[in-house]
Amino acid sequence: MSQKSRSDRKQVMNNTPETIAVATTPRGEVSLRERSDDDGSVVHELVVAGVFAMDSADTSTETALAQRSLERVAAPTRVLIGGLGLGFTAWQTLKDRRVRDLHVVELEEDLVQWARLGLTPTLGVLARHPRVTLHVQDAVSAVTGDDEPAGPWDLVLLDVDNGPSFLVHEDNERLYCAATLSRLLSQVTKGGALTIWAAQREPALLATLAGLAPTEEVVLPVERQGRPFEYALYIARP
Repeated sequence: MSQKSRSDRKQVMNNTPETIAVATTPRGEVSLRERSDDDGSVVHELVVAGVFAMDSADTSTETALAQRSLERVAAPTRVLIGGLGLGFTAWQTLKDRRVRDLHVVELEEDLVQWARLGLTPTLGVLARHPRVTLHVQDAVSAVTGDDEPAGPWDLVLLDVDNGPSFLVHEDNERLYCAATLSRLLSQVTKGGALTIWAAQREPALLATLAGLAPTEEVVLPVERQGRPFEYALYIARP
């Protein structure tokens, strides 16, 4: 793993992304990049195995993942988030004072380390927050109860890749099969919810979840670089 000092990073003054931390993992390279937006604000980008994962320029759907799910659960005391990313879903979740115990599982150990080093403001806040525990863990093992942290959970939020049609890691395919989703839902308390984020509408995922529990599809229209997209949330209520 390599990273640049804060003094070096102050030199980033244009729209060209500069890599501030990079790590080689068994699943490919993970890099954290920084650039200036048109208004001069600093934008962070996360690239995983050569695939653009997310940036901080538009965090509306990461925020919506938390907001739309929390408003459907009466008592979201214990929450599990699969996928740390740049931390915006977790940060939005923490704004709800009903959440007393938030666990975030992230496969890439280097990304968790970058959070503990405070390489971005949001990640740094999460790493220090008393209601947050970060785990270096495979999300599938965690959410199905095969490994720590242990359920049950009032709310589970999954944002581990771009959905079953556009996997960041091929191994994530097992997350979306009926057997895994059924085990996952068994870890959710009555009155709770499981929400899965996807970078496009996923009819097959909707059908699979609907066969296991009442499920709602929430379409999130967004525009990136002048192009319209439809992201989606799949909210299952066991």
